[in-house]
Amino acid sequence: MTDSPIVRDNTSMLVEEALTLAGKALGDRREGQYLVAAFLDIGLADLLAHPERPITDESGFRRWLEERAEGKPLAYLSHRQDFFGRTFYIDERALIPRPETELLVEEAISLAQKMYQGDCTIADIGAGSGCIAITLALELPHARLWATDLSASALEVARKNALDHAVESRITFLEGDLLDPLPGPVDLLVANLPYVSSTWLAGEPSIAFEPRQALDGGEDGADLLRRLLLLLPLYLRSSGSALLEIGEEQAFLAEWAQEHLGGTAAIVPDLAGKPRLMRLRT
Repeated sequence: MTDSPIVRDNTSMLVEEALTLAGKALGDRREGQYLVAAFLDIGLADLLAHPERPITDESGFRRWLEERAEGKPLAYLSHRQDFFGRTFYIDERALIPRPETELLVEEAISLAQKMYQGDCTIADIGAGSGCIAITLALELPHARLWATDLSASALEVARKNALDHAVESRITFLEGDLLDPLPGPVDLLVANLPYVSSTWLAGEPSIAFEPRQALDGGEDGADLLRRLLLLLPLYLRSSGSALLEIGEEQAFLAEWAQEHLGGTAAIVPDLAGKPRLMRLRT
């Protein structure tokens, strides 16, 4: 028995027409494919296999295309972003999760398993959408987690994601500045704080739709990182560890941390060999 053919409504746009329109409007055929697939909530293979599929909500699609052409990120249009093999809800209240942050999660899981067999307390500072804390809760079922953020609206997104992934009872979300909301010391602290320099941020239109508070790290991108580092001795247990995501311009902080805090600090590169994480032991 063969599948029934898709019958076109004479008023409906077809996928092949939408792809042509999107490719021209965005100046990139692949970007057009991503947009159409996200709008229909299907995979690229399914999209390309059925160019005759109708798009019944043409006005909605055109609205998406117009906003995407103006620079609005696809994640904010679709309210979906993949991270560490899972899909998270996202909107303008929180920074869009980046693939490079998965290295922070991988290192945190490895440390937690190696040092504590997964049975430890973890704090995620600057939780944003909650993707880091939620992923750690799912990958480390015996860990106890706190997640802090200065933005109450970002924490609303994080709580929704925790509920969607059924870990809302495993993570305590706390509003406040950096480590101030934590009720006590932890074994492992992870943070993806703003580390973009104010100067670069001012001239970069690609991130205009994302919350500036989640990106702006001050003149050299290290303002919040330095503040957090100085607080670490109060919030890390003996032999505890911290993992901080950084940009390559902040690699100098490893030497700075050892000078001001003692302990050991090391830079962990990403797959391209660029500084991506700073790992500290008290």
